[in-house]
Amino acid sequence: MILVYVENITPRVKYIFDLVFADILKTSYSITDIKKFFINSNGIKFNYSKTKFNNEVFVYSTDLLFQSWIEKQKIEVTYWDDLKIFFQTNSESDLPFDIFAASFYLVTRYEEYLPFCSDIHKRFKANDSLAFIHNFLKEPIVNKWVQKLSELLITKYPNIKLPNLQFHYIPTIDIDNAYYYKNKGIVRTLGSTIKSLFNLKNNINRFQVVFGLKKDPFDNFKLLKKIHSNYKPVYFFLIGKHGLHDSNISIKNKKYKKLISSFACNDKIGIHPSYSAYNNFEILKEEVLDLSKVIENPIIRSRNHFLRLKFPETYQSLIKLNIKEDYTMGYSSQIGFRAGICTPFLFYNLTKEEITDLKIFPFAFMDVTFIRSLKLTQKQTLSEMKKIITEIKNVNGTFISLWHNETFSNINEYKGWQFIYQEMMRFFEQL
Repeated sequence: MILVYVENITPRVKYIFDLVFADILKTSYSITDIKKFFINSNGIKFNYSKTKFNNEVFVYSTDLLFQSWIEKQKIEVTYWDDLKIFFQTNSESDLPFDIFAASFYLVTRYEEYLPFCSDIHKRFKANDSLAFIHNFLKEPIVNKWVQKLSELLITKYPNIKLPNLQFHYIPTIDIDNAYYYKNKGIVRTLGSTIKSLFNLKNNINRFQVVFGLKKDPFDNFKLLKKIHSNYKPVYFFLIGKHGLHDSNISIKNKKYKKLISSFACNDKIGIHPSYSAYNNFEILKEEVLDLSKVIENPIIRSRNHFLRLKFPETYQSLIKLNIKEDYTMGYSSQIGFRAGICTPFLFYNLTKEEITDLKIFPFAFMDVTFIRSLKLTQKQTLSEMKKIITEIKNVNGTFISLWHNETFSNINEYKGWQFIYQEMMRFFEQL
């Protein structure tokens, strides 16, 4: 048991110490604000304040965790031991930066509560993030910092026993379009046929699929189940009404319902709130209710379509609907760690200064980011994937990938990407 001293135990302090010690290091700790009790105690001691007492581990506390407001922070990013750091401390501190304030800033997405210029989908731009600007977006920097902290604890207290952490993988699949041609309905099928009037090959394929002469290229669900037979993937189904950015099949379609139900029997599934559901609680509520009726169970997992995420509104809406897990944390335009971490963590609501029960599962990269945003070759993509996975392995974190069912189709821009995915899985299994 580690005894921690803090002058003032604020909600921010409680949250980040729980994250660092309980969630990442998987070790027990107790916290006190009684100085005399701390000084007179024996055992493993950790002092997070402005004053060093004796020979305990001491990290100088900056002001962020003792504030109850949101304001632009003065941040200077520097190097220490090959790691980027900020919120630097004084010379007495055993670490040259306030690891708890820096981790809190990244994990809570503090910068996304501040005014910013959004992209066309009203999203925070990856390229405007502190991590991207200072070139540490591709590192699970919080986990790396905590690794340094554990080394410090072991050096100071050689008899301390910290649990061995486990590196594991959670595959996640978004099903935006369950089928490429079939089950679209007469109106949409005719409309697509007219649009492809001069693309004879496409229309021939369409009618071969519609009339059951050929398999739909997006119908790769048996393959997905086979590939993930040794894992516990999460499948997110888009069921909102058809629109400009929501081209899914109607939830009223019996075959789509049957498909969803087939996954609900043995796999984890979640809602993929539509583009239209973003910041529209009533639409979101309707979609969650519709999906729960199909699987005859409550919906507890979510990932927003287009990765649209606004703090704190998006997560507040999910909490109202009793969603327990969200998998939206990541960027569409860049790969890496949006929250600087590769460990699932609880959402902290900065506007309410409140620790919530909603658990955030940050993903490391998405398939279409490589294809459309970064425009990498498959060879380059595999190289980048391996680097990211190795980063996660080095801190024994949780590797989460985001893929779409259509990427396994081997048609058009997705040709060959099924192989890349399987190569990625083989690489993970070899580590």
